[in-house]
Amino acid sequence: MRVLLVEDEERLAQLIKDGLAGEGFAVDVAHDGRDGLWLATENPYDVIVLDVMLPRMNGYTVCARLRDAGNWTPIMMLTAKDGVYDEAEALDTGADDYLAKPFSYVVLLARLRALVRRGGRERPVSITVGDLVIDPAGIRCHRGETEISLTPKEFAVLHGLARRAGEVVSKSELLAQAWDFSYDGDPNIVEVYISALRRKIDQPFGRTSLVTVRGAGYRLEAV
Repeated sequence: MRVLLVEDEERLAQLIKDGLAGEGFAVDVAHDGRDGLWLATENPYDVIVLDVMLPRMNGYTVCARLRDAGNWTPIMMLTAKDGVYDEAEALDTGADDYLAKPFSYVVLLARLRALVRRGGRERPVSITVGDLVIDPAGIRCHRGETEISLTPKEFAVLHGLARRAGEVVSKSELLAQAWDFSYDGDPNIVEVYISALRRKIDQPFGRTSLVTVRGAGYRLEAV
């Protein structure tokens, strides 16, 4: 799942990013409201974590502008202000949830997963490709009745393919889905994860659902 984090406290932003990355999220970070609005407008995200007190444009305005533009990506607002009127203003401008600082990281993670479950208006709770079932919110995968253990990054790559099942997904598109914009390593890392996925979701079941389309990318098929 791809997350946009808009938070001006750089240390807190890094802590949240590192924690979410460890859970398999690809996280892009902006440190002011204008940059956050631009990223949210130009890129597809599963959920946005948006601080209220931001330089250049506050979180209420960012949220309102996104909603006015027809962008209904689930938004969780973070703020040091803790009062019923602050919460009401966040929700009235179009936010889906509100979390006051300081907060528990465990609670943040649980609420983000809940937002993805109920907030992805164009996305089912689970994605089914043949007898392969991918649960984005729970970060779980099954082939028939058998649960398949995947690392967070393996799951992120599989999720990127499952969202476009039957279509060819390029290596660069998978990098954008499963890694963040700051990744500058070898793009062939995708091939490593594709091989690992085949060993887990296909080979034990005698399937060939994960297909390489030479020169174009990869396709997940219902078989």
